[in-house]
Amino acid sequence: MVISQPYFETVAIPPGRSLLVFDRQLPEFPFNWHYHPEFELTLTVNSHGMRFVGDHVAHYGDGDLVLIAPNLPHAFQSQSLIGKATAHHAMICWFTQQWADGLIGAVPELAPVAALLMQARRGIRFGSDTAARLRRQILDLGQMNAAAQVIALQALLVELAQAPDRQLLASGEVMVSDLPRDRVRMQKVLNHLHDHYDQPLRLKPLCDLAHLTESQLQRIFKRSTRMSISAYVGQLRLGRACQMLVQTEKPMGQIATECGFFDAADFARRFRKARGATPSAYRMRFRGM
Repeated sequence: MVISQPYFETVAIPPGRSLLVFDRQLPEFPFNWHYHPEFELTLTVNSHGMRFVGDHVAHYGDGDLVLIAPNLPHAFQSQSLIGKATAHHAMICWFTQQWADGLIGAVPELAPVAALLMQARRGIRFGSDTAARLRRQILDLGQMNAAAQVIALQALLVELAQAPDRQLLASGEVMVSDLPRDRVRMQKVLNHLHDHYDQPLRLKPLCDLAHLTESQLQRIFKRSTRMSISAYVGQLRLGRACQMLVQTEKPMGQIATECGFFDAADFARRFRKARGATPSAYRMRFRGM
């Protein structure tokens, strides 16, 4: 099933805790297009499927290790189990920007982690060597007490910051401002864009939500996401289009309409510019894998 808009997921990190670890074992991972204001480190094992991060779509396999920044829409959809496995399995760890900033500020040796978290605004996939080396440490998180998990995650982030086999996924970055007032405004704006990106872009509703003029809104948005509002909406539309090309047999004109493009020609032109291939060629590439 294809979901039109990413939904806001509430990650309930318990009071008095720095992070939340979830050992996810299910008969299948259904398509679940969502975003949340926490970082997410996910190791997927025993499973083949599709990974969606922003406007990036790719197959994943056993040992898929990714780090995703706050507010970046993503989903994992399982397709088949590997070997004699009886459940699709993912170890997930969520932590906040505030916790990471405080930790990095207090411990100078963790400074390289700051650059890693900046890159994660586009989503990072780590190579098979890094994933294999850290696999046991990540899977063991679910068996640790709270204090041990915090220590283990710090060690993992240091290892990941040094990993040479990193692939950035989405074409654009997302970051909510460090200023509390800007952060609240930006979260409202991002939520609205995630809910309405398939509709014509209008700045007035966004200005009303954020209580800003158009020029103020554009300035704060670009400072936060490193792109214009129109470019960010374009990224959301392309991400949705990639999902539909892979998951459905819908014709190009219908995909264009449902994703908010003017028409099929506009969709084809923008898609080719962003992905280096026509929508039809992109669909065929995944059909042949």
